[in-house]
Formats: sequence, structure tokens, C-alpha cells
Amino acid sequence: MLTRLEMPKVPKSKSTRRSDARDNEVGRRVRTQRLTKGLSQTELGEKIGVTFQQVQKYEKGTNRIGAGRLSRIAEVLEVPVTYFFPSEDEPAFPASDQEASPFALLSTSGAIQLVRAYSRIQGGNARAALVQIAEHLAEAHSAPSKKTRRG
Repeated sequence: MLTRLEMPKVPKSKSTRRSDARDNEVGRRVRTQRLTKGLSQTELGEKIGVTFQQVQKYEKGTNRIGAGRLSRIAEVLEVPVTYFFPSEDEPAFPASDQEASPFALLSTSGAIQLVRAYSRIQGGNARAALVQIAEHLAEAHSAPSKKTRRG
């Protein structure tokens, strides 16, 4: 009687399944473009055949986006697939500094609306004033710095 040789099952390495900084950057770019197009996570999910929760996981970089799905997302968002990947000209942000990425900054709530409003302002003085106001608000409402405050 012939017996079948069984190959030992090799468990997949967790590192091959985990998302990494590249997945996070792709997700940020998906979110930025979705917001630019004015789509909700639910609307994008319906158009690509997934739930809004799955879109959230893609945008956070928690789940990797397969090639076919990324292609569909690019079609819906009307960008080439290459849009989701940094070009050689763009500075690479180390994993510890990913929040400084322009795409990370634009994916924060209200950022796209603020940039659109800023771009409609014609006068240079008015634009400079808006930047000053934004900087002042950011300083006043940001997390306390590690510096000790003197009373």
C-alpha cells in the first residue's frame, strides 16, 4: 500500500503577516484621498465590496491591502495605484516619525477642509494671519510639553 508523504506544516511567521510602516503609509494615503473625494468609509466600503470596519483597518494599516483590492480602491478614488506608494523623490519617514508624514497630517479630521479653505484665500496677508492663528491655537491646545513649567 502506498502512503502519502506528509510534509510537516511550517507555521507562517508572524512577521510575514503583520503590517508594517509601508502598510501604514498606504493606509494614510487611502484615507487622505477618500477624504479629498468626500467619501465616507461606508461609501468607499460599498464601492469596493467590504465593510466600513475593513476600510478602517486598511486606513490604520492594521490590515494589509491586497493588490486586487488596492487596484479597485484606486479606481474608485480616481488615482493610479502608484499614488499609494511614496516616490523616490519623497522623503522617507522612519517608523518612529510616521506621524510627520504629510499624508498623516492630511488624514487628521478637518485637515482637508482647512487646506481647501486656505487655498481659496486670495491675499497673502490673510493667509499669513490664518497660519498665525492656527499656530497659536496649536500651541495653546496641544499636549503639555515635557518641559517643566514654572508658576
